[in-house]
Amino acid sequence: MPARPLLAVFVGGKSRRMGTPKGLLEAPESGSSILEHLVSLGREVGLDVVLVGDATPYEGLAKDVARLADDPEGAGPLGGLRASLRYAVQEHLSHVVAVACDMPFVSVETLSELAEHPSDSVVLAPRRATAAPWEPMLARYDASALVDVLDAALARGHRSFQKLFASLEVEPLPLSPAIERALRDWDTPEDVGT
Repeated sequence: MPARPLLAVFVGGKSRRMGTPKGLLEAPESGSSILEHLVSLGREVGLDVVLVGDATPYEGLAKDVARLADDPEGAGPLGGLRASLRYAVQEHLSHVVAVACDMPFVSVETLSELAEHPSDSVVLAPRRATAAPWEPMLARYDASALVDVLDAALARGHRSFQKLFASLEVEPLPLSPAIERALRDWDTPEDVGT
C-alpha cells in the first residue's frame, strides 16, 4: 500500500459545454460544491490535497488548499499531471491520485480504493471494458517513477494520456461499484443529476 498519496483535483477545464465551472455545481447529497466535496473527502481519507490548473473560478473556495498551475501551461491535463507529480516528489509524497472536478459521485470508498489498492505499477487506472480507453482522471500515479517519463513525453510534444499510457506499465483498477459510480461525470447541463 502506498504511503500518503496526494489528491490532485483537476480544475483547469473551460466548462464550455456546461456553461459554468463544473466544480461549482452542487454534489448530490453533500450540500456543497463538487470541488468542496472532493477536498473534504480527500482529507477524510487522509490525503494531502491540491487544486491543479486554473483555479480562478474557485477563488473563494478551499482557500487553505494549495493551487498548482499546469506545467507547462497549454499542455492540457498532462501539464496538470506534471505539476502534481513534481509537487508530490518535492513534498516526499508517494503517489498522486488524480480526480476531475466534474465527478460528483466520488466517495470515501472510491478514494480509499485508489489510495490503498496494492500495486507496484506506475499507473493504476480503471477502464470500462478491456478495449476501452483508460480513465486517467480517476487514477493513481507513482510520482517518482513517472515524473521523468512524463517530462520526456511532453518534450516530444505528446498531449494524450492514452498515448502516454501505451508506453507505461498500467494496472487495471478493479471496477467496484464505487469506482463505476465515480466514473460518471457531468459534462453538460443534461448530465446534472444523472
